[in-house]
Amino acid sequence: MARRLTFFIIIGMIAGIALGYVLNVSYPKDDARLADIADYLKLLPEVFLHLIKMIIAPLVFATLVSGIAGMGDSAALGRIGGRALGWFITASLISIGLGLMLVNLFKPGVGLSLADVTAGEKLATADFTIRHFVLAVFPTSVLDAMARNDVLQVLVFSLFFGVALSALRGRGEMIVRGCDLLAQVMLTITDYVMRFAPFAVFGALASVIATKGVKIVITYGVFVSEFYFGLLLLWAILFSLGFLFLGKRVGLLARYIREPILLAFSTASSESALPKLFEQLDRFGVPRRISGFVLPLGYSFNLDGSMMYTSFATMFIAQAYGIHLSAGQQIAMLLTLMVTSKGIAGVPRASLVVIAATLTQFGLPVEGIALLLGVDTFLDMGRTATNVVGNAIATSVITKWEGMLQPPLDPDAEPFHAPSHTAADGRAGLNIDPEQYEERA
Repeated sequence: MARRLTFFIIIGMIAGIALGYVLNVSYPKDDARLADIADYLKLLPEVFLHLIKMIIAPLVFATLVSGIAGMGDSAALGRIGGRALGWFITASLISIGLGLMLVNLFKPGVGLSLADVTAGEKLATADFTIRHFVLAVFPTSVLDAMARNDVLQVLVFSLFFGVALSALRGRGEMIVRGCDLLAQVMLTITDYVMRFAPFAVFGALASVIATKGVKIVITYGVFVSEFYFGLLLLWAILFSLGFLFLGKRVGLLARYIREPILLAFSTASSESALPKLFEQLDRFGVPRRISGFVLPLGYSFNLDGSMMYTSFATMFIAQAYGIHLSAGQQIAMLLTLMVTSKGIAGVPRASLVVIAATLTQFGLPVEGIALLLGVDTFLDMGRTATNVVGNAIATSVITKWEGMLQPPLDPDAEPFHAPSHTAADGRAGLNIDPEQYEERA
């Protein structure tokens, strides 16, 4: 099933690009019929993302609570959380610093002839303050947080709930088992939803190519290609760091997460990849007690691709307007982005909001955001896939640090969906042959 799904996703990508191109050349740009067709095609990814969002909150809650309860003590939780934050900060510095270095090397904005740029005022920069971010971390109602799919607020509530549950010891066993089973139900639903993924990928790419055309990628070809070159460098750095801790097994990790990467890239949504990423990390050997805590935390604080984009794009706008920033100002920008990028979870058009807030703080023209809007969808695809890679590597490395990384299973194994507390190695929902596991161990 898994191999077939990957194949059909790739087919959906190719077919979507082909149909989008045909529609784009067949209708005038301002033809209402083209907009209507693109809107109907966009229904496919929107339905898929709605179904994925339906799963996210209960899945994060169930996996995090059962994971924390399974750790047994708050010391282990604090140690894992500390290591995770240490990795996230290091990865943030690397991502933002690499973006600044490359944009100064390539200078994609130098000599750019500016058109009439008047966009950017609709971005929610007024809400993007430290006060707003701190208050947004803590939920007033967990039901409201789940309804809005605010992963960070769900994470905070689950943290309190899991620690309190572990303090009850044996008396909370029934609730732990209930959360365990809820996670398996969510993963079973995920299997059903994922069968619709190729259609969502097809509709997403067909819609955007039909309305924007491939010419816009060619027009901004230098900027887009240099940014993607930067993403490839970032991937190489992240996998190299992973190699230091995981050894040759980091190569296997790339194979295990290929499907979540494809989903994230083609839909430009990290949420679309999260349920499948949980499953594939289970197969890779990451116990759910680790991934259930680190992955949601990473989705709020470890968006490597988005962080690199903020520094790259901010300097691109400064170059386009002929504004020189000294080395000291760029270092100040790096430190500013280190803080502001941690608040992007749950903010609409998050990366653009961070860029707009940074432009304002450094006296750069916010209307320069308009230079990015045309190709932001294509850039978002790459940075979203990079976010998935960064979080997968971070979770695997932290698991290795904890000495809990298990032997890998077949990446294409069918899910069994047994409760994770009955599995031989603590992994959730996988069809594990105990004899095969003993041989590998």
